[in-house]
Amino acid sequence: MPLKLYNTMTRSADEFRPIEPGKVGLYTCGPTVYNYAHIGNLRTYIFEDILKRALIHVGGFDVKHVMNVTDVGHLVSDADEGEDKMVLAMRREGKTAEQIAKHYYDAFVSDMERLNLLPPDKWCKATEHIPEQKAQVEALAEKGYTYVIDDGIYFDTSKLDDYGKLARLDVKGLRAGHRVQITKGKRNLTDFAVWKFSPKDQQRLMEWDNPCGIDGKGFPGWHIECSSMAIEHLGERLDIHCGAVDLVNVHHTNEIAQAESALGHKWCNWWMHGEFLTKPKGDDGEAARMSKSSGEFLTLDVLIEKGYNPLAYRYFCLNAHYRQQLAFTWKALDAAANAYSNLQHFIPELRKKWQYSKVENPDYEQLMWDFFDEFNTAVYDDLNMPRALAAMWKCFRSGDLQPHKVYPTLLKMDEVLGLGIKNMKEKELDRDLLLTIQNLQSDLANYHKTAEELIDILIQKRTEARKNKDFARSDEIRDELAASDVELFDSPEGTTWRKKG
Repeated sequence: MPLKLYNTMTRSADEFRPIEPGKVGLYTCGPTVYNYAHIGNLRTYIFEDILKRALIHVGGFDVKHVMNVTDVGHLVSDADEGEDKMVLAMRREGKTAEQIAKHYYDAFVSDMERLNLLPPDKWCKATEHIPEQKAQVEALAEKGYTYVIDDGIYFDTSKLDDYGKLARLDVKGLRAGHRVQITKGKRNLTDFAVWKFSPKDQQRLMEWDNPCGIDGKGFPGWHIECSSMAIEHLGERLDIHCGAVDLVNVHHTNEIAQAESALGHKWCNWWMHGEFLTKPKGDDGEAARMSKSSGEFLTLDVLIEKGYNPLAYRYFCLNAHYRQQLAFTWKALDAAANAYSNLQHFIPELRKKWQYSKVENPDYEQLMWDFFDEFNTAVYDDLNMPRALAAMWKCFRSGDLQPHKVYPTLLKMDEVLGLGIKNMKEKELDRDLLLTIQNLQSDLANYHKTAEELIDILIQKRTEARKNKDFARSDEIRDELAASDVELFDSPEGTTWRKKG
């Protein structure tokens, strides 16, 4: 079965074939470490993690993954204007560039760990690759692709007949103010800075000697960072380059222009992009993507403070295809958290049944092949995670049939899903709750007032658990009551119950 992946360049899902058989070079655009990543950013990294896991565990490829860390040079606007975002953060927080970068880099790595994202094989910090960036600028200058104006060295996009091919840009139809602003001295609207000069009347907080023998100091443009570091660590021909969909029109378009001009040949075979996480529709009826520029964004820490398991958010993201926009609401997140809680509740029981079967290893001979084939078919179809989740639940719900096969099948599926099934542990009931349940089970035989009081206590504890997003505990109480023939009915007004029979 061929692994089909959507290629933004071709606008089609094509059979993936790496440049070197059995090996994949994967470059993913990483964080700009001037602020915390928001959950919209993290959705992109979850998509890229699914891709990487699928390449390794389903495709059987040896993947070399490189991710950049932008700690200099990312200007506020796509017009190569405004201040460096790192410099703005330094002024905002009164810290050095190193302190800012380390704090937000550490926070990003923590987010990755809590979301069970596989780390890259190589982290590339822009400030540690200034020589490589200057070398690419000089290579472009030697080939006649650049020109110099007052504020920097610019790439002349008119030199390329196919500039904008990734985004299918109508270069001739672009207007000033529509995509970018006119910078004094720029020859074409689409030209972009590969190196910016420091203002002559002030010293920048981060600056280096200019390339091309030009006097003075400066700093690299944002786009030159990724192309130079990807080539440095993955070679002159790249299998897959990933990022969010907002990088298509400018950042990735400019990466292609400068990389292929410097190299003299096609650079990257596959371009893959994840769609936005959107916020609820506003008064204008339009949904907006979550962004730092708006100042209104949610971090993973906020979700955790509200009682959500980070992996419940990962599960939430898997409910939509990576190329579809996903609307974030608390109600939708609650539904995902509830589903994830059900997994947490029943997986330990499945594991016990598997262990009692005395099967030593969860190898392929023990799998539920109907479900596993359905799962893999979904993965091979451009990482169709909603269908893959459906196959996982079919397998999960067949647990009473062949638990010794169901559990290892779920483990294999989780190599791609990354939901942490192997580490799900049975939660212990607190002593008071356990005693209440034991009393309930004995007192319900006579069904008198004491039993009613115990049921009310358990319902109250369940309500508190639901309020705190502890869905696993909520389910435990519900199941214990059901085992005592007590049926619960939830409504906006509260929870009621009745005795079965």
